[in-house]
Amino acid sequence: MNRYPVWKYVMIAIILLIGIIYSIPNFFPSEPAVQISAKTEQPIDPAEMQRFEQVLKDQGLSFRASENNGSQALFRFADTDVQLQASEALKTAVGDKYIVALNLAQSTPQFLRALHANPMYLGLDLRGGVHFLMEVDMNAAKDKAYERYEDEFRDSLREAKLTYLGIAREGDQLVTKFKTEQERDAAAPVLSKPYINNELIWDRKEADGVFILTATMSPQNLLNIERFAIQQNITTLRKRVNELGVAEPVIQQQGKGRIVVQLPGVQDTVRAKEILGATATLEFRLVDDAGNDPQQAQSSGRAPIGLQLYKERDGTPILLKRKVMLTGEYITDASSGFDQNNQPSVNITLDGNGASRFSKATGENVQKLMAVVYIETKFQEVEVDGQKVRKPVKTEEVINVARIQEQLSKRFQITGLDSTKEARDLALLLRAGALAAPLYIIEERTVGPSMGKENIEKGFKSNIWGFVAVVIFMVIYYRVFGVISSISLAVNGFLLFALLSMIQATLTLPGMAAIALTLGMAIDANVLINERIREELRGGASPQVAINAGYERAWGTILDSNLTNLIAGIALFMLGSGPVRGFAVVLCLGILTSMFSAVTVSRALTNLVYGYRKRLTDISI
Repeated sequence: MNRYPVWKYVMIAIILLIGIIYSIPNFFPSEPAVQISAKTEQPIDPAEMQRFEQVLKDQGLSFRASENNGSQALFRFADTDVQLQASEALKTAVGDKYIVALNLAQSTPQFLRALHANPMYLGLDLRGGVHFLMEVDMNAAKDKAYERYEDEFRDSLREAKLTYLGIAREGDQLVTKFKTEQERDAAAPVLSKPYINNELIWDRKEADGVFILTATMSPQNLLNIERFAIQQNITTLRKRVNELGVAEPVIQQQGKGRIVVQLPGVQDTVRAKEILGATATLEFRLVDDAGNDPQQAQSSGRAPIGLQLYKERDGTPILLKRKVMLTGEYITDASSGFDQNNQPSVNITLDGNGASRFSKATGENVQKLMAVVYIETKFQEVEVDGQKVRKPVKTEEVINVARIQEQLSKRFQITGLDSTKEARDLALLLRAGALAAPLYIIEERTVGPSMGKENIEKGFKSNIWGFVAVVIFMVIYYRVFGVISSISLAVNGFLLFALLSMIQATLTLPGMAAIALTLGMAIDANVLINERIREELRGGASPQVAINAGYERAWGTILDSNLTNLIAGIALFMLGSGPVRGFAVVLCLGILTSMFSAVTVSRALTNLVYGYRKRLTDISI
């Protein structure tokens, strides 16, 4: 009646062994480390590894251990102070070929790692790091789309050799003006042909003897532009975070136009903010060769028609042609280095379309001067109505002017940069791609490593003290059955930790709260079983019959109560976001492990203690 077959004990023992193996890594603390990753697929060879080690030794920085898995090198340190110093030393020494990032390395023994037994990831509130809430400037995304349409209209009319008076944006309309109705009617199919699915809404009208063709973006097109801006910015941010070398980042959309970025383990918050929020790109333009005076244009504040006024880095004004030869959107790779004069430079690689356009543009303008315009948008705090608000500040400057000696194509080099740091930052931003629209950092939170450590300690202590309090109560109130319930409760904790580690879940403070809740729910099932056994004993049943009836009849109630909790947990996961979903994941897994431990494991222990006694007259409950 109260005996399990041998295979069932073996099955429970195997599950418990797996649970212990995969939960143990969570009890080994992480160590401060510096991670070095190659930007290319070229592996880090032993000679390079020795060079890294020598850099640290020359600076008097001792490391506890070093590892090299081919694509990534890792140095472990005793504390965060040495870690920070080592990071700066390695960044200076390795140059632009590698990504140097701060990290927290596992201290799990090698034999456990060989079994792929890794600890859970820790969230921002437990590990420390930075949290940004960023808002996408949708108006800028819309302005950018209108600028693109304006350029496309001009190109289409020029290729069709149709005359027009001008193209300009007026509010939310692009207005193209013609001298005659025939010119407008001839241009209308040429302009509208590339745009399908009612992308633009067209209208014809006449005012003051001028024939006008207007184009307005459709509501669906505006919605698509907003969606694209969000998705493109999320993709770009992911690339930039990868360049920073952050492990387990969280980058996700929140609401209609906001993005949440969480970078666990990041300690250089200034650097993270600069890279995430900055928008950098390049434009290649021809220098004016018609003899116009840049000084006069600067003093009058007006540039001649077809030209635009810029400044070089030393403040000298320069006139460039409005037509852009190439923009940064065609750049597929960029790396910093040094030119023949040992000055900082950036080596650029274009995609096929960009290489074709640049080859044609430079081939037609050999021996003419070409300028490289560096455009960067950063955010600065300005005071608006007595409150500090972060606003984008756009800077445009000519970083290089050179004569086109030959036709350029897929690969070329730009110079004129102030420092190797600027070259590295520019190369990073160009590699990651430009943001589809500027981002405003509207909320920023920093959790220090010490605060994260304190959260872990408090969360761990609260769970331990809760467990101890439950065990004391159960042992006093239910005696031997209380001990059995306490053992099954400990098994539930190990199994839950093992499951979370196996799926590599990210544990946060809400997750730790869910663990505490799960332990309470798990012991609740054992209370139901024990009380049912006591009722059977009071009704006159023999001990063996009471034990069997207690487990069998309590099972229905346990199943119903856990099923309703599971439904609530699934609803939280599907409808919630961020910490709520993390809480729901731990809760749902905890319900499954508690049903197994509270019923199957405790029944197996009870059977081992009482099941083989033939003349059982009394049980300790």
